[in-house]
Parts: sequence; structure tokens; C-alpha cells
Amino acid sequence: MRAGRGDFGVPRSSIWSVREKRLRKIDDLFERYGESHRNPANKAIHWICVPLITWSVLAALWACSPVAAYVGIGLALAFYAWLSPSIALGMLAVVALMVYPLTILETNVLAIAAVVFALAWIGQFIGHLVEGRKPSFFEDVKFLLIGPAWLLGFIYRRAGIPY
Repeated sequence: MRAGRGDFGVPRSSIWSVREKRLRKIDDLFERYGESHRNPANKAIHWICVPLITWSVLAALWACSPVAAYVGIGLALAFYAWLSPSIALGMLAVVALMVYPLTILETNVLAIAAVVFALAWIGQFIGHLVEGRKPSFFEDVKFLLIGPAWLLGFIYRRAGIPY
């Protein structure tokens, strides 16, 4: 093997740049998401509404079938793990806290989820009116999954947890 080359003769700089791009993907997504979430009022609204929307989607899936909810959770966690195993682990804890009440609610889960979903989205759009920018998911649908992780990223940074 020649100096400066990795496995299969690929230059080491190419290997590292691929790894760096993968490691930085979450930072890029957080930065892009954050571009339309700079206004303090919009941020505060998001701290309330994003978790409510996440819960209401889980609740609607749960109302259809707990298996559907678990499949949705698994797919979302796979996406988060692709971005950052640390964020995926945190999101697993968040989702567990959100699922627990669903195991207790017996009736009207879908109706409750629908009301929470509608009210939280109204809040989100009010926040974006204040911000003066359209929601990020209009640009890229994966930002619907980035919102909850973006909030978790703030908690991680404050707690000094690397992601």
C-alpha cells in the first residue's frame, strides 16, 4: 500500500472527507432548520408545539394500531441513528415518554390527537408569521423529523452532551 492511501487505494483525504460529511450532516440540517427559527417568540412557540405535534402523530398512529406507532417510531429512530446515534438515543427516551400516556388512554385517542395536532399547527404557523419565514419543511419534508431533534440538540449542548 502506498503512503497516503487507504484501503482499496482510495486517498485517505477522500475517506476522511466522507466521514466528516456524514458526521456533520446533522449540524448542517440543524443550521438549515435554525435559519427559519431565529425569532425568540417563534422559538418559544416551537418548544411547545413541536413536541405536541410529535405526540399527536404518535397518538394518531397508536389509535390506528400500536404496531403502526412502533413501526413509525422505528423508522424515525433509524433516520436519527443515521444522523447521530446520540440524538437517536435521546429521541428514543423522548418517544418513550410520549408513548407511555398512550398506553393509559383508553378512548378518544384519535379525537384528542386530532385536536392537539390542529392547535399545535396553528401555533406553528403563528410562530412563522411572527418570524416572517415559511416553515422549513416546505423546503424539505425531512425537516418534519428534524424539528424534535433540533430541540433536543439545544438540550444536549446545554448539558454538554456531544452529538
